[in-house]
Amino acid sequence: MDVSAKSSKEIDIFFRNRSRPVRRNISWKARDLFLISWLAPLGFVLAWELFCRIGYVNSQVMPAPSAVLATAWRLAADGSLFVHLGYSLLRATAGFVIGGSIGFGLGLLVGFSRLAEAVLDRTIQMIRAIPFLALLPLVIVWFGVEEAGKIFLVSLGVMFPIYINTVLGIRQVDPKLLEVAKVTGLNLRGRITKIILPGAMPSILTGVRYALAVAWLALVIAETIATTKGIGFLAMDAREFLQTNVIVLTIVIYAAIGVAADSLARALERRLLAWHPNYARGERR
Repeated sequence: MDVSAKSSKEIDIFFRNRSRPVRRNISWKARDLFLISWLAPLGFVLAWELFCRIGYVNSQVMPAPSAVLATAWRLAADGSLFVHLGYSLLRATAGFVIGGSIGFGLGLLVGFSRLAEAVLDRTIQMIRAIPFLALLPLVIVWFGVEEAGKIFLVSLGVMFPIYINTVLGIRQVDPKLLEVAKVTGLNLRGRITKIILPGAMPSILTGVRYALAVAWLALVIAETIATTKGIGFLAMDAREFLQTNVIVLTIVIYAAIGVAADSLARALERRLLAWHPNYARGERR
């Protein structure tokens, strides 16, 4: 190949590369991503309000967001909304603490011991398959209509996600890390506290996030038991009088609490997993 042919080929490659569009990596700021995440919910609410305003949606079937907000203001003004919300939060918190502690303890036991798995896991999985509604009559027989029955149902629902994810997290710890720990002379307590539990923590916190959602699902069912306080009671009472605005308000409250609980769990992840590259400060998923 002569010099002129080589130069011509290099010039052709140069102009061909210049004609290609330049790909730029867009770096999104955390604030921008936060605002974008709220665009879809905001758009949905605005469309909902618009359809109700123009009469496309029957207000008796689905009240406008403004009507739901007015109902919330009325119930907050007389204090009843905060009373019902407080009872529901107390039940959910008590059930989450009790069920989460039991699930985490059983998860540790089964995760570290094959014998414990053989003794406990099959029974736990059988209980997990029982629907909440099927347990309601038995819970009423055991606890009556007192608070213990409601907390029991929430605890039962919370226990399983944390149990399963704790066992999964322990079993998924990299065996190479455990071999390195043995070679370096790290004792059993050190291996558990410095390798196994930190390695299992992402899975455990995933179980916590899922359990927070299940706690509210269980609470809705639990509050159908004879009661006069709670968000579930507020919804059931509104159903009797066809107050769709109150029913929609309770749904919105459940959604808002779910978002708040998930945000709290994410903050906990970022704090406890700051050492993990996927949870580094400033990273958003």
